[in-house]
Amino acid sequence: MTTIVHRPRPKVRGRRLMPAVHGNAPGLHRWPRDWRRTARRRLLAWYRRNARDLPWRRSSDPYAIWVSEIMLQQTQVATVLRYYPRFMAAFPTAGALAKANENTVLRTWEGLGYYRRARQMHAAAKGILAEHAGRFPSDIDAVRRLPGIGRYTAGAILSIAFDQRQPILEANTIRLLSRLLAFRGNSASAAGRNILWRAADDLLPTNGCGRFNQALMELGSLICTPRKPKCDCCPLAALCPTHRARLHDRIPAPRRRPAVTEIHEAAVIVVHRGKILLRQCGDAERWSGLWDFPRFAITKREGRKAEGARQIVEGVLRLTGVKITRPRHVDTLRHGVTRFRITLDCYIARRAPAAVRRHAPSDTNAKAPLRLIAPMDLHSYPLSSTGRTLAGRLDEWTDTL
Repeated sequence: MTTIVHRPRPKVRGRRLMPAVHGNAPGLHRWPRDWRRTARRRLLAWYRRNARDLPWRRSSDPYAIWVSEIMLQQTQVATVLRYYPRFMAAFPTAGALAKANENTVLRTWEGLGYYRRARQMHAAAKGILAEHAGRFPSDIDAVRRLPGIGRYTAGAILSIAFDQRQPILEANTIRLLSRLLAFRGNSASAAGRNILWRAADDLLPTNGCGRFNQALMELGSLICTPRKPKCDCCPLAALCPTHRARLHDRIPAPRRRPAVTEIHEAAVIVVHRGKILLRQCGDAERWSGLWDFPRFAITKREGRKAEGARQIVEGVLRLTGVKITRPRHVDTLRHGVTRFRITLDCYIARRAPAAVRRHAPSDTNAKAPLRLIAPMDLHSYPLSSTGRTLAGRLDEWTDTL
């Protein structure tokens, strides 16, 4: 656990260093030179005392840093700490990742979510092996051409691994820089992002850029939090116009949360001669590349009634071409994925006496591969979190067929 060191707020000579906030003005877009010099010194001093000991910070290997940056996208540090060592042990180099089977990569990633990240990393590793002899490139344009790597990720890797002077802008630094600028505009707009990118570049020192960028992210993560920021132990509080004006709840400008969409789906465990039917999700599906039990949208929650069985039978036939008999409702799971709130009715059924894909599937996603596998082999297939939950209860349900 990191101990935050509380120190008396440093005094600032005069008011010349403090950017001003005037009414509803968006704030300054540049800081005075003395302000920047003071901010850098105080931030780095704070980081020396408070930086968390994270495994990816013990390495200057650009591959290791790349893996951590991809994992940390939309994922909390505590969660990444559970997955990062295992992933690095399985794929210690870009070459090892490139040569791995995609199923193995996704199975190792399973539980982190946003599986597109893992598939893009796998594709990028293949590009690194083919075009750069397995060595992570140090040229910004070459890095940006790799799948799944945008401006922020490229800057983070190159600054931390090679100490290149590359600014960064992600959730924590967007919030921190907005407050240090007293920027009250829309930080999500193109104009707002341009202002913040220029600010990130303006604040970046000439040397030690990787450490400085990590310090910015650390301060945003631990101190300059979205709600109730810990200004009493912030090394930049005396320099912060947002703190002086008590505008923490208004800067950055609150973003509208997307409306939650309710979805109702069915997942069907199809059993045939002791084996289980799986299908691989297509590119346009939610869990692209993962394997899953046949899953599809349903319009009414009537699967527990006899008249609702037809909807389930037709759904499996439409998606897989496999005809089932007498689907039985066994459970209902509720979970969220991004802005979707999903109610998943789970069923178990036997395959009718007909060959797999004897019927022509009609769904647009029906060309996905199908496999009949033994339940004991499910551990080697990457599944969604709900798919893994169903797999864990197979013994309980198949005994009742």
